[in-house]
Amino acid sequence: MKTSSRTAKKSEVGLDEFAAKSERKSEKEDKENDVESKESDYTAGQIEVLGDIEAVRKRPGMYIGSVGIRGLHHLLWEIVDNSIDEALAGYCRRIKVTLHRDGSASVEDDGRGIPTEMHELGKPALEIVLTKLHAGGKFDRKAYRVSGGLHGVGLSVVNALSEWLEVRVWRSKEYYQKYRRGKPVEPLKVVGEADRTGTYIRFKPDEEIFEVTEFSWEIVSQRLRELAYLNRGIKLELYDERKGEKRTYCYEDGIAGFVKKLNTGKPTLHDVIYLSGEKNGVIVEVAVQFTDTEIEKVLYFANNINTVEGGTHASGFKAGITRAINEFGKKHLKKFKPLSGADIREGLTAVVSVKVPEPQFEGQTKTKLTNSEVRTAVDSIVYSGMLEWLEEHTGEAMKIIEKCIMARKAREAARRARELVKKKREGITLPGKLADCSSRRPEERELFIVEGESAGGSAKQARDRRFQAILPIRGKIINVEKAGMNKAMKNEEIKAIVAAIGAGISRDFDITKVRYRRVIIMTDADVDGAHIRTLLLTFFYRYMRPLIESGYLYIAQPPLYRIKKGKKVYYAYSDRELEDCLNRLGDKVEIQRYKGLGEMNPEQLWETTMNPENRYLIQVTVEDAKKADELFSILMGEDVEARRKFIIEHSREVKNLDI
Repeated sequence: MKTSSRTAKKSEVGLDEFAAKSERKSEKEDKENDVESKESDYTAGQIEVLGDIEAVRKRPGMYIGSVGIRGLHHLLWEIVDNSIDEALAGYCRRIKVTLHRDGSASVEDDGRGIPTEMHELGKPALEIVLTKLHAGGKFDRKAYRVSGGLHGVGLSVVNALSEWLEVRVWRSKEYYQKYRRGKPVEPLKVVGEADRTGTYIRFKPDEEIFEVTEFSWEIVSQRLRELAYLNRGIKLELYDERKGEKRTYCYEDGIAGFVKKLNTGKPTLHDVIYLSGEKNGVIVEVAVQFTDTEIEKVLYFANNINTVEGGTHASGFKAGITRAINEFGKKHLKKFKPLSGADIREGLTAVVSVKVPEPQFEGQTKTKLTNSEVRTAVDSIVYSGMLEWLEEHTGEAMKIIEKCIMARKAREAARRARELVKKKREGITLPGKLADCSSRRPEERELFIVEGESAGGSAKQARDRRFQAILPIRGKIINVEKAGMNKAMKNEEIKAIVAAIGAGISRDFDITKVRYRRVIIMTDADVDGAHIRTLLLTFFYRYMRPLIESGYLYIAQPPLYRIKKGKKVYYAYSDRELEDCLNRLGDKVEIQRYKGLGEMNPEQLWETTMNPENRYLIQVTVEDAKKADELFSILMGEDVEARRKFIIEHSREVKNLDI
């Protein structure tokens, strides 16, 4: 799980004031529109035709999904994916990504280099690729048999949304050209001889377009590591000039190593199973390992693109592995009852990677694969390969079957318990310590989960009762990573949270029934507060994940320091803000370091942490579920040795450790 670096808007207004302003504005616009409709007609002259670059800059979300942190990194992925396509075609073995001090990023590869000769449109092919949508070498499948790029808009979109972009190409000569906001500053020129081939692209995201312009080392490093696993033997280098850090990723064991990495800290039932094959031109690779946990973790990739919404390769995998295990069970066990796909996949970790000559995705962001022939190919290869492995490893296969049967029994018991709960639901009331808000519109409401009864009392006094609800929790909640769902639901604090949110839990969680559009974790700025926050995040990630995926979960950011000079009071939310404040104020200042929410009176708590006009909120997202799953398993799971190793490796990165 990741918390995004994008904060909530600092200038939000109160809900009633916002509604009133919107209503007045709407009435004014209606009057103006009535006047305009009488004074002018809708004519052909009013039809605006945008060029490719202008169209992208006007509607960037259509091409990269958003102008937040995800859209920002999407620019980098477009260029990296082009280099990976060169690798898939067999022409590239090394890709270097650099995050520069000036906020730009660059990608260099040793592929064939983008063509530079004149195109039939009268411009160099390189310039056509960088300025025209749907222009590239991936349409006729002559230059690339398999490619992640489909629409041919990648480089031109990056160029259009960059303050500046420069490109170097090494073919027979070294070529150079620079662009500004999608348009060439100068013609393509030869700047020297070339004893190599490849492409170098450096770009700076445009601050006029993006809400966030700083690349995240963590997000970039995770994606490059992922690509290295998916493309065995290819070297991907990452260098961050901002902090002088460098990493190299290259894995000869491919996706089998990927699954081992995902299962770090988890008890496993067998070694990783690797299956591969080709059918109807579709290349299929699958790595599978069952764990002794309740957690299903299957990642799907199509031409190296993480298809988070699955698609036909996901359907094929589920069908193939379900058929294989049921057939093995029927053959080797008496009175065997067929297992459902959900029972089989409980505790399963897998990576499914397909290479498709003509991929069909839903949308430019490519989150779902739709090729029908892929389902048949994956189903066939997984079924035959998995069944063969089961027959050759009967001891381990029986462990897997027993695990699946136990999952079915647990599911049936959970179903009976849910039915019992549903019968009693009318008698269930909200937790007594919940101070609810008066609004009945979920889109207005927000719930603060506050550490400690004392801080909870201050928050109740500080809040805006119209739309802010307070749920204080006492101490540290149960560690659901170790305890499991049954024990978790006996914990009073967990039960209170589930009842307050009102949308169920685990497989029964229904995002449409959530009573609040913001669920805000508010803990002390110390080690205990961080531990409680981690426990809560673990719970939400495991049992209310749609809450995170829908963008409803936030972390409050109380100030770390109170600075007073004379009668004026200032607040700093980080050491850097404190330093800047002290530089401005000079001498004779009083500094107070907040360690607990209880150290603030209700007025201070409202002004700094709860008031929508002033507060900082960090939205919790699942930008990288693989890293989240690994971290939760290591930090909150049963494997003490893996946790000790992690702490030792990352000890130098610790900040603000209470002693």
